[in-house]
Amino acid sequence: MNGNQSEDSRQKAMGAGIALGAAIGLLFGLALDNIALGLPIGIGVGVAVGAASANKNKESRK
Repeated sequence: MNGNQSEDSRQKAMGAGIALGAAIGLLFGLALDNIALGLPIGIGVGVAVGAASANKNKESRK
């Protein structure tokens, strides 16, 4: 059961990171008048932040 909870929290962290990154990337793209560039950059940053957050949560539970 603990393995499923850990995987669930990791997926939530990744999902939240991607969503926030996409939103920030969209705003960045709108500000620079280049949504096609801002959105993928934001998603990439969101994936990195989500992965870091998921690993941080994993380390703090040990």
